Amino acid sequence: MASRTDNFQSPDYYLIDELLSDEHKLVRDTVRNYVKKEISPIIEDYAQRAEFPEFIVKQMGELGCFGPTIPPEYGGGGLDYISYGLMMQELERGDSGVRSTASVQGSLVMHPIYAYGSEEQRKKYLPKLASGEWLGCFGLTEPDFGSNPAGMVTNIKDDGDHVILNGAKMWISNAPFAQVAVVWAKDEYGEIRGLVVEHGMEGFTTPTTHGKWSLRASATGELVFHDVRVPKENIFPNVKGLKGPLGCLTKARYGIAWGALGAAMDCYDTALQYSKERVQFDKPIGAFQLQQKKLAEMITEITKAQLLVWRLGVLMNEDRATPAQVSMAKRNSCEIAADIARNARAMLGGMGITGEYSIMRHMMNLESVLTYEGTHDIHLLVTGMDVTGFNAFK
Repeated sequence: MASRTDNFQSPDYYLIDELLSDEHKLVRDTVRNYVKKEISPIIEDYAQRAEFPEFIVKQMGELGCFGPTIPPEYGGGGLDYISYGLMMQELERGDSGVRSTASVQGSLVMHPIYAYGSEEQRKKYLPKLASGEWLGCFGLTEPDFGSNPAGMVTNIKDDGDHVILNGAKMWISNAPFAQVAVVWAKDEYGEIRGLVVEHGMEGFTTPTTHGKWSLRASATGELVFHDVRVPKENIFPNVKGLKGPLGCLTKARYGIAWGALGAAMDCYDTALQYSKERVQFDKPIGAFQLQQKKLAEMITEITKAQLLVWRLGVLMNEDRATPAQVSMAKRNSCEIAADIARNARAMLGGMGITGEYSIMRHMMNLESVLTYEGTHDIHLLVTGMDVTGFNAFK
C-alpha cells in the first residue's frame, strides 16, 4: 500500500494551547512530528497485515515516550503529567496500538518497578525499558478474571531463594516481544504480589493472540507459567494486595484519557477536510446542514474532553487526582472518540471503510480501548459508587 501524507491539523476551539507551557507544546509538537513522519506513512499497512512494527520501540525510547514522568536518574524524562498526556494524545492520533505500547511500557511496567520495586530492580530494569532496548508487558487479566482481578488464580509458592510461579494471563499487550513481564500472583497466604518475570525463564511462554479485528498493529499475547522458578529478589518489596496493580492502572487510564482524545481529533480532522473537498449536488458536502451538525457535535465533544483531561493533568501534577476522576475521564474520552469515529466514517461514505483513510482503523481500535483498563460499564459504576457511596459491584 502506498504511504500516505499526514496533513493533520489539531483542533483547538477554546484556545487550550494558552493553558500549556512552552515545554508542553515542545513535547507535543516533537511527538506530533514523529507520528507524521514515521507512523502515519506505515501504520495502515501494518494494521492490514496484523503485524507489529517492532522498530518503533527503539524510536519511541529515543523520543522519551517511555516513562516520561520517571526521574532522569533511572532513564525517564522527569516530565509532568500534562507532558505525558500530550505524548499519549499524539501517539494515539497515529494509532491506538502505538499508544498502547507506550502506555504499557511507562505506566504498567516502569511505574510499578519505580514505585514498588527495590533500588536494585530500578537500576537493573528502568534504564533499559526507558531507552526501548527492552520491551515490557503487564500480567493482570486472566482467562476467567478480567473486571474482577481479585479472583486471580495465578500463584507463587515458596521454594527457598526462589518462588515457583504457575498460572496464565490473557490479552497482554507487547507480550510476544517483551523481555520482561510485571506479573501479579497470589502467594500462599492469598496476598497479591508483584514480580518481574524475564523472557527465557524455563516454563515461561508467550503465545501470540491471533484473529483480532482491533489493535491489529499491536502485539497481543498470553503469558503462560508452568513451574517457573523466579528469584525472590524479583518480587516487589514495597507493595502487597490489589492496590499494587490498581495503582498502575490509574496511571495507564490517565494516559488513555488523553490518548483516545487523539484518535477522536484525527477522525474529526479527516471528516472536516473531506467535507470541504467532496462535492455532491453541486456543492461541498460540508455546506449541507446534516454534515455541519455532525462536525459541530464532534468539535463540541472534543473541546469538552480537552478541558476535562487538561484539568485532570493539573490535579495529577498536584497529586490530588482521585482514581474515580481518572475513571470519568477515561470513560468519557473513549465514548466520544468511538462516537466521533462512527460519525466521521458515515460522512466519508464508502471511502470511510478503506485504508486510504484512518477512520475505520481508529473505529476498530477504539472498540478495544473502550474495554481494556476497565470496561466502559465498570468505569460508569466507579463514578456511581463515588457519588452515591453505594457499591454496585457486590
